[in-house]
Amino acid sequence: MNAINPKTKRSVAVLFGGRSGEHQVSCVTAGGVLGALDAQRYDVYAIGVTPTGRWVLTSSDPQDWQIEDDELPSVPEHGTEVLLPARVGDRMWRVVGDDGQVRDLEEIDVVFPLLHGPYGEDGTLQGELELLDIPYVGSGVLASAACMDKQMMKTVLAGAGLPMVRHCTIAPGEWDRDEAGCRERIKELTFPIFVKPARAGSSLGITRVSNIDQLPEAIAEARRHDPKLVIEEGIVGREIECAVLDAANGKEPATSLPGEIVVAEGNFYDYESKYVDTSGIELKAPADLPDDVVARVRKIAARAFRAFDAEGLARVDFFVTEGGEVLINELNTMPGFTPYSMYPKLWNVTGISYGELVDELVELAVNRPTGLR
Repeated sequence: MNAINPKTKRSVAVLFGGRSGEHQVSCVTAGGVLGALDAQRYDVYAIGVTPTGRWVLTSSDPQDWQIEDDELPSVPEHGTEVLLPARVGDRMWRVVGDDGQVRDLEEIDVVFPLLHGPYGEDGTLQGELELLDIPYVGSGVLASAACMDKQMMKTVLAGAGLPMVRHCTIAPGEWDRDEAGCRERIKELTFPIFVKPARAGSSLGITRVSNIDQLPEAIAEARRHDPKLVIEEGIVGREIECAVLDAANGKEPATSLPGEIVVAEGNFYDYESKYVDTSGIELKAPADLPDDVVARVRKIAARAFRAFDAEGLARVDFFVTEGGEVLINELNTMPGFTPYSMYPKLWNVTGISYGELVDELVELAVNRPTGLR
């Protein structure tokens, strides 16, 4: 395979899949972005990371990454292996042919990393790209790592003086060493509570616990995904989300009109309802909120974004109580990005189309230096 020459368009590597439990969700996100990248403006390379960690050149056809018959797509293990540049200053990506020979693929201008969860969204991939001086979309190492770990995220938010849901953390192995102590801390929270893996997304491993007898099973389910857990107090309120888009030259980030997740009574917004059976879920964009609450949500979303030195994009999730109290739940540095996901839906009702949003994120990444900034 020969590199394209001369180069007339910006080259973008869309990176997705990965080793985490959110592999398939990442593939669906990639389908949306691949469909939005204008072929007249970009040379697009779809690079999938298989569940075992192989980087392969794969289909750039958005239709290959859609949910069909409730089945989510996955990066196939077979495929031409892709190699990152060998040194700083080298933008040439390479492939390994069937004969074992290494050949040039393309000089990549920017990476659009769409991996969700550990080994991709948590600062590990960002660190690799920083080491090689490769521009990429989204937050850097620190913000990515801190926001992936719910305990660290809440520590930063508390340090910034932002309002949060009450919670406690169970460290790796702590439930086995001191179950009684863990139970005492958990009993201080108001039930129902939500038991969550500390470093997973897409609602993987989350259980709603109505009474203390359900706790051991919920702990076991969360530990299937992460040895570190966060337990959050249930809030009676509305689930509100706000999208944030970075601005160039150190200007304040832009925030969207807030949206609302409306869940059928008795359910919560878990993995199944997000991606498989969405019949009990409604995404309202924009949310029907008083003007003063909208203003507070947008202000707090921007403050949270800056508290982490986040970059590119983020979605900030809130609870709004009947009394109008606004509480942050979490900040996602690489939110779901299909055309039907809340992040692009919120920007669409705020005045930025899906395609414009993707273009802006690419330009922000290209014009941002790697390293200290």
